[in-house]
Amino acid sequence: MDKAPITSERLAASVIAVPPLARSADFTLNFPENRRIVQHLEAGGVTTLLYGGNAVLYHVSLSEYAALLLMLTEIAGDWTLVIPSVGPAFGLMMDQAEVLNEFAFPTAMVLPQSEIATSDGIAAGVRRFTERYGKPVVLYIKHDRYIAVDTVRRLVDDGLISWIKYAVVRGNPEKDDYLRELTEAVDPARIVSGIGEQPAVVHLRDFSLGGFTSGCVCIAPRLSMDFLHAVRAGDISRAEEIRAVFRPLEDLRNRIHPIRVLHAAVALAGIAETGPMVPLLSPIDSSDEPEIANTARTLLQHNGAIES
Repeated sequence: MDKAPITSERLAASVIAVPPLARSADFTLNFPENRRIVQHLEAGGVTTLLYGGNAVLYHVSLSEYAALLLMLTEIAGDWTLVIPSVGPAFGLMMDQAEVLNEFAFPTAMVLPQSEIATSDGIAAGVRRFTERYGKPVVLYIKHDRYIAVDTVRRLVDDGLISWIKYAVVRGNPEKDDYLRELTEAVDPARIVSGIGEQPAVVHLRDFSLGGFTSGCVCIAPRLSMDFLHAVRAGDISRAEEIRAVFRPLEDLRNRIHPIRVLHAAVALAGIAETGPMVPLLSPIDSSDEPEIANTARTLLQHNGAIES
């Protein structure tokens, strides 16, 4: 596992994969299947992994957290950067800081809490967590005006933020005043597009963001890396061609549920057995399985032959 401090260059070097977390039938962590997911990503050139929403770390227990972190350090290759998440509850993240201090992860992402949170309260929570953790964190902005721009600037200026995951969904990503204000307040190279391939062209080209996260990269990592390289090279026509290949699975995720569909798609494509969805989530309906399976396998075929 790569333990070096995270730089803008490191963020830009790889698509940031956001994988599901494979579990056994009894809901325990499934080491071999999680390693299969990571090896599939690494084989496609992906070297940055972010375990957050798709891994359902919102619902991980504190008693399981140390085992989870240990597994993440062991399933990743020497050159792979792994970033776990904490929270979203304040008390939980503060307890998780004590566990994180036993490991060498260069940062952790603070999962967003929207219903019972305020801008100043989020900032206070980040400050208290970083004091206990001793390292800057990833700020996850998932909702419009989730945290005030000036507040973000102060957190960055105080050295508390490693980078920012920006995942506010817009009907038209070109029209995003909040993101524009953030890029004027903070170095855009430290902000990462957090909604997959679909808005990434606009975010990287027009807002100069430092990279992008993806869930569907877990199906087609080589293709997603090709997409990143095309955008970086200014070959937008090629990037748009690749984006169109990812769109059918993204459309299913948007229509049904982004986390549940990806969890099923990785298994139905034959990449790894992801196992049950941890409560408070539930598995996809069996009636949706054929469409998800066909769409995921088609995407995988664009990436290369389905692995046995």
